[in-house]
Amino acid sequence: MKELTKAEEQLMRHLWKLEKAYLKDIVDEYDEPKPAYTTISTVVNVLVRKGIIGFDLHGKAKHYYPLISKEDYSNQSIKGLVSNFFNNSYQQFASFFTSRKELSVDELKEIRKMIDDEIKKKGK
Repeated sequence: MKELTKAEEQLMRHLWKLEKAYLKDIVDEYDEPKPAYTTISTVVNVLVRKGIIGFDLHGKAKHYYPLISKEDYSNQSIKGLVSNFFNNSYQQFASFFTSRKELSVDELKEIRKMIDDEIKKKGK
């Protein structure tokens, strides 16, 4: 899967939320000041060429939809992050992540609970 630019990723977040949308609907999802219609059209066309989104024709209008799920893209992005910044080690990633000062004790406890639950599932 190809990496997305920030602009492409932002557009995909809107399209994942909408599930299917015309170009006008996608533009409407952006905060003010909204990007130009032509700018969004260009990004959509790039994503179509990359095979990230598809469309159905309704007359002359195109009804766009994602060809990859948000979950699949997120998984691929996390794998790339771990590979590029943590020597392909999820342990190094977890160590970095959990040592962040921004995490409260309650958040760390919730993460520990999630890990413990996953260990129990995999132990069965």
